[in-house]
Amino acid sequence: MTVEQKNYYYYRFLEILPGALVWLTFLIAITLSFVSPLAGIYFIIIYDIYFVLRLTYMLIFLIMSWYQYRRAAKVDWYEYLKNHQTNWPDYYHIIFLPTAGEPLEVVDTTFANLAHAKYDQKKMILVLAGEGRYQEHFQKVADQILVKYPNTFYKILVTIHPDDLVGEVKGKGSNLYHAGYEAKKYIDAIGLDYKKIIVSTFDIDTISHPDYFAYLTNRFLSHPNPYRVSFQPMAFYHNNVWESDIVTRVVANSTTFWLLTDLARPDRLFTFSSHSMSWQALVDIGFWQNNIVTEDSRIFLQCFLRYDGDYRVEPMHIPVSMNTVYVGNLWRSLKNQYRQMRRWAWGVEHFPYMVWHFHHNKKIPTSKKWIYTWNQTEGVYTWATAPIIVLIMGRLPLWLAEKQNLSSVIAQNTPLMLEALMRFGLIGIFLIAIMSVVILPPMPQKFSHKFYNRIFAYGLMLFQWFIFPVTMIVFGSVPAIDAQTRLMIGKYLGFWVTEKKKID
Repeated sequence: MTVEQKNYYYYRFLEILPGALVWLTFLIAITLSFVSPLAGIYFIIIYDIYFVLRLTYMLIFLIMSWYQYRRAAKVDWYEYLKNHQTNWPDYYHIIFLPTAGEPLEVVDTTFANLAHAKYDQKKMILVLAGEGRYQEHFQKVADQILVKYPNTFYKILVTIHPDDLVGEVKGKGSNLYHAGYEAKKYIDAIGLDYKKIIVSTFDIDTISHPDYFAYLTNRFLSHPNPYRVSFQPMAFYHNNVWESDIVTRVVANSTTFWLLTDLARPDRLFTFSSHSMSWQALVDIGFWQNNIVTEDSRIFLQCFLRYDGDYRVEPMHIPVSMNTVYVGNLWRSLKNQYRQMRRWAWGVEHFPYMVWHFHHNKKIPTSKKWIYTWNQTEGVYTWATAPIIVLIMGRLPLWLAEKQNLSSVIAQNTPLMLEALMRFGLIGIFLIAIMSVVILPPMPQKFSHKFYNRIFAYGLMLFQWFIFPVTMIVFGSVPAIDAQTRLMIGKYLGFWVTEKKKID
């Protein structure tokens, strides 16, 4: 067997492992339930206790992130920056805005948001990155943007990513890869210092907090080594939350709270969706990978490996907001929601990449390798298994034990134990429901013109969390199992562009 063949089989083994672990768990749970219901009950109890403990510490970290957010929200960061960082005008921001056929209304909303940021727009270089397969539509949008904002920013750089390039996966990563090199040509031509450029990568529907760039600049200039760190803001899916249906709202808010818990634990934090970093680091790694789906989190691993583990993600307790997947039609929105969650779950592709490179890089500290490997493995595993085992499979051994008339103390008392655990879980969901209402953006006028409309709308935002157990399975476990199974059998997922539409 050649070295190439051995490497191939080893990498395929790593791709198979996450999905195999998930299906093995389901097989063990079902087999134990039939062969030995009592053993199955023990398995379910242990798993449920683990799940509740995990939920508990998630709630603790969620509250910690929320506290940091409330503190940050009280500061005028632009004034703070001007008073505490005398050299801030020496630094420029490049903001990458990849598009894939989005309408002018969506693109213009993002540009208008950046134009009104509390920052010096003449220090901003915006890269509007279009796809060649949408070139006719994109060119019209880009032309209108250039006409509307002729002198607002330092520069609006328009790039068009050629279609069907060999070795690329059609998607955001390959678009950004091309746009990155085009931006580098421009930066080199005007002679900007690489170490005085801060990069932000935004989805095209990203609406940043007015103080985002002032906050980011201050964090960058205050950091002891800003060239070895990415900055991850809070991600809210709030742009069209009031117009969205209850299912997409619950899923979007669940994602928001999951990300908030990770912000309180920088030791396991990856970049996700919109984030920022130094231009120097981005150039050092050769920009984004152009042959994967989940480039937003892979960019961290690229840097982590390039600098032999001397790289981390720092939380920024200031938000950016994106759209939910709601597009005005319920059924289409639900299909879009599933596809979006499956694409995010395809982040399991980082597991083989990470383990493979950790094995070959002897300079990264072993402790860091174990921490990131465990966090990645445990995260994708519980994402796929926890809701189904806790809410569905946990009933099977109890039902079989009842059929076999088992009279052990454990069998008799397990329903009470599980009920107590679920009651504790409901307390957590209730707290999350309250927080989801607290962090809502202002209600649009069309919903708030009558008092009873406001009461009903806020009440619905609270009580919609009763469907959370269902969304955990349908838009949590199932797409995660789908993604991991596809990786396991080698049916690789392509990039699916989330449909974006401005809802009036």
